[in-house]
Amino acid sequence: MLQLIETTPTGAVTLTPAGAAHLAELPLRCLQQEYPNKTGHTIEGATDARLTPKQLHPAFYGCFDWHSSVHGHWMLIRLLKTHPSLPQQQQIRKALDENLSAENLKAEAAYFAQYKLARTYERTYGWAWLLKLDQELLTFNDPQARRWHANLQPLTQAVLQLWTAFLPKQTYPNRTGVHPNTAFGLVFALDWARAKGDKTFEALIVQRARDYYRNNPPAPAIQEPDGTDFLSPSLEVCDLMRRVLPQTEFAQWFTRFMPADGLDNVLKAPIVSDRTDYAIVHLDGLFLSRAWCLQGIASALPAQDSRKQRLARAARDFINQSLPHVATGEYGGEHWLASFAVYALSQ
Repeated sequence: MLQLIETTPTGAVTLTPAGAAHLAELPLRCLQQEYPNKTGHTIEGATDARLTPKQLHPAFYGCFDWHSSVHGHWMLIRLLKTHPSLPQQQQIRKALDENLSAENLKAEAAYFAQYKLARTYERTYGWAWLLKLDQELLTFNDPQARRWHANLQPLTQAVLQLWTAFLPKQTYPNRTGVHPNTAFGLVFALDWARAKGDKTFEALIVQRARDYYRNNPPAPAIQEPDGTDFLSPSLEVCDLMRRVLPQTEFAQWFTRFMPADGLDNVLKAPIVSDRTDYAIVHLDGLFLSRAWCLQGIASALPAQDSRKQRLARAARDFINQSLPHVATGEYGGEHWLASFAVYALSQ
């Protein structure tokens, strides 16, 4: 049986070289697969009604939808960086070079300006993954990566401007367990701002995070998950606030926000009844997003906190339970789940 992960002497769980190669195959197969495709495009007239996904989005047309394509690109760049001996390295570089050309990414940026209703396109889930992609390239000392990063800047700046305009008028956060979740988006945006050194954007995110979540009542985590969740609404908030609050303050806030019965509930494994169903298979992603949140929360709790080891152990269990289901032969999961696995294992 293929060994996907291994435990380091420090107790961290990481991808084996064979595991990295195995997971790399999933986005590599769909990065340039145009159909089936869920465009999410709002048709403004008869002319654009006839445009194909690739004509609308020449860089990110594959992997079923725009955001999955973006994080598929992120994942392959992450694996190129962390596993330089990846057997598919040349194939990956060729596909990335084709998709992340300057011409294609200028067209992606122009999409947000060309269509009046595109200002809300992929808000904020796709925006978050775009900044995660930019961050990965920013920190990759590789000649091709530097070129891809330069090519990406028109789109990065378009997303940054959209987000900067949106946050001050977003009165209420979205607390859903799917794409519009505000806390998830702000986590990636904050990580990008800090890596980039964008103090203005960082300050805006920190302030809005405090506005949205600092004084929240206890989370209704006992009611999670909803039937198509791939994010935990309560844990995503915690993953954000551990980045925003000092350790002692975060531990106190976490105790108030996450009641014991709610925490017990989100540590239970989700039930995935049908992996051929494109919505129900979201619950496979919930294993992995819970894992990365729990790892982050555990890392932020003081050493003497009794919850610390329990959360870290649950995170490892979720990863172990979910990895066999990342590659099942069903496109509904295979077009995106590997990215979640790689992100969870990189925390």
